[in-house]
Amino acid sequence: MKKFMDENFLLETSTAQDLFHNHAAKMPIIDYHCHLIPEMVANDHKFKSITELWLGGDHYKWRAMRTNGVDEKYCTGTETSDWEKFEKWAETVPYTFRNPLYHWTHLELKTAFGIDKLLSPKTAREIYDECNEKLQQPEYTARGFMRRYNVECVCTTDDPIDDLRYHKQTRESGFEIKMIPAWRPDKAMAVDNTKNFAEYVNKLGEVAGVSIAKFQDMIDALQKRHDFFHENDCRLSDHGIEEFYDEPYTDSQIEIIFEKAMRGQELSQQEIRQFKHCMLTIFAEMDHASDWTQQFHYGAIRDNNSLMFKKLGPDTGFDSIGEFNTAKAMSHFLDHLNAEGKLTRTILYTLNPCANEVIATMLGNFQDGSCPGKIQFGSGWWFNDQLDGMTRQMNALSVLGLLSRFVGMLTDSRSFLSYPRHEYFRRLLCNLLGNDVEKGLLPDDKESLYRMVEDISYYNAKNYFKF
Repeated sequence: MKKFMDENFLLETSTAQDLFHNHAAKMPIIDYHCHLIPEMVANDHKFKSITELWLGGDHYKWRAMRTNGVDEKYCTGTETSDWEKFEKWAETVPYTFRNPLYHWTHLELKTAFGIDKLLSPKTAREIYDECNEKLQQPEYTARGFMRRYNVECVCTTDDPIDDLRYHKQTRESGFEIKMIPAWRPDKAMAVDNTKNFAEYVNKLGEVAGVSIAKFQDMIDALQKRHDFFHENDCRLSDHGIEEFYDEPYTDSQIEIIFEKAMRGQELSQQEIRQFKHCMLTIFAEMDHASDWTQQFHYGAIRDNNSLMFKKLGPDTGFDSIGEFNTAKAMSHFLDHLNAEGKLTRTILYTLNPCANEVIATMLGNFQDGSCPGKIQFGSGWWFNDQLDGMTRQMNALSVLGLLSRFVGMLTDSRSFLSYPRHEYFRRLLCNLLGNDVEKGLLPDDKESLYRMVEDISYYNAKNYFKF
């Protein structure tokens, strides 16, 4: 019987073990999409407890705890202590067998704190105390964890109205790890709620120093902020969308929609989709002009539980995979940009694994030889960043594209303990290749295999994003 999470965890062959230990594991981490709080990096945040570090903002864990019958006060409540919350998480962990949380939990304990014990009610107190004791040491801070995991660069997720003060502070502090902003303009196209949209546009105008009366004024303000982000080293955008949009529109129609939204008038679904289509196109043109990479995360149905949304707000664990018939709209969107000579480097992420082959075949339609893998199939995302989901994504890309040109993994996380997801991914990658070699499906060409593993783990991202 193989020991749980030993040094060859997920590595089933000697070839896989060689690829991981001698090549993938040594590569630095470029975490090109995450949700870290920049202020924590700038101020080298010191965590008061493992609960703050591990459970604060982690909707994955909250979902599991709720499913295990844990009261909400132990998830997001303010009236319970850090120990009480940790204790409830420890009670839940043994019930997460075969859920990726079980692997992540123990990989994080092992790599961050050197703890090999299994977390359970029996071990909860000693693990809690040991983690908290180590968190008092100077190397167990936000920056310390980034150093521990050999991070070279992170790209945060930032709204156009953000002043990026913490990115500047981090850069000026001399911190050796790059923290780069990424442009996330979702609120500038969120006309579903016209009241919130109008408030946002007014804030945008104030920050940009633009009086916004017409649609073009808003675009001018966004362009000023886009330029500001570029001046502060931003080279990526990211868009969280339900689906791609294909509704035709005219300039006059968009102006009318904008004016109605600013007055707080309710819009039709057709008008909402026209506006979002227009905004995605304009954002893509901005990114091309600045030689950025654009990312599209699509396929989530967010905030399904309206009662809990009103109580807790977004990003609290009430989202799910959606079903959207978006292949043609995606094709038309990319084709329009390509025909206009305005299609920049693009990464497509689907939350629904049923669309893996859709994206994997879409890539080849718009590769133009200007750079390797110009159009990318993003790594298994959110509900898919686990053993089965990442394997399925890599298999689809392998069969229908060039896995060798893949830019690899990202954490997409708010936690400074999520970097082991890169290790998890690299182990799976090495296992896939190692199994193929030992089955005779790939040659035992060590030079090519070593290069492929190192490229996907690190070099492809480094070259693709031009950091």
